Amino acid sequence: MTTITSQDRLTSINLGKKRREQLGNILAWLILVIGGIMMMIPFLWMVSSSLKTLDEIYTFPPKFIPSAPQWGNYLRAWTAVPFAKFFWNSTYVAGMVVLGQLLTCSMAGYAFGRLRFPGRDKIFLFYLATLMVPFAVIMIPLYVQMQYLGWIDTLWPLIIPSIFTPWGTFLMRQFMVGLPRELEDAARVDGASFFTVYWMIILPLTKPALATLGIFTFLGSWNNFLWPLIVISSLNLKTIPLGLVAFQERQALKTPWELIMAAATFSILPILVVFVFGQKYYVRGIVTSGIKGGG
Repeated sequence: MTTITSQDRLTSINLGKKRREQLGNILAWLILVIGGIMMMIPFLWMVSSSLKTLDEIYTFPPKFIPSAPQWGNYLRAWTAVPFAKFFWNSTYVAGMVVLGQLLTCSMAGYAFGRLRFPGRDKIFLFYLATLMVPFAVIMIPLYVQMQYLGWIDTLWPLIIPSIFTPWGTFLMRQFMVGLPRELEDAARVDGASFFTVYWMIILPLTKPALATLGIFTFLGSWNNFLWPLIVISSLNLKTIPLGLVAFQERQALKTPWELIMAAATFSILPILVVFVFGQKYYVRGIVTSGIKGGG
């Protein structure tokens, strides 16, 4: 009888734990759903406003669904300023920065994560410590350097300083230290050089981390505003964020919010495309890189 009572007690305890876990899961999902909806509302409102007339935007109480969608707003916004040029500038800069970071960060991550040399860990920690230096501290010295090189009002200041990043090096290093050394050792026995091992063996195994770094780098470069605002003054060299500001500044009397919302909508389309197609690698790279240890 005592045994049955103990079993019943254990069963009730297990059921209580399961119910608490289920309740916790439901609460977590509810919080995530509410958070997702709150994040989607500004985006959906932007798309909705891009299809309204200006009078409809100022209507109170506001309407979420346009009464008569104004698809012509997108064409008017595209032709009001040279948005095609802005798109090309942003695409070119972001593409060059992504390629540069994938190359430099993967090579630095390979050196810090797979090679052994005196002072490796100290150099890595010192390099990583530069993450704590805010951009405002190096902004003026960096501008002076760009001016000395004659790069002011060109696209080079947006590319060259951005292809070296301690965060990208940290991400690649964290991923590489968890790769098995047997493949690398076998290649070294066969006479492969360090670069051959890096290029032919290590790099193909780091696709999730490369995709993660590429997505983050593209997003950061595409949305960069302050530094381009400082070094770029010519209209034909402006990127998308500067182009949106230039578009708004050209409207002297009344701000055409419907056109600004239309311009903002198609300015984020490349970001959505990159994230949708790179989502699998993005999530996998974040999870895998976060759990790797030192080596």
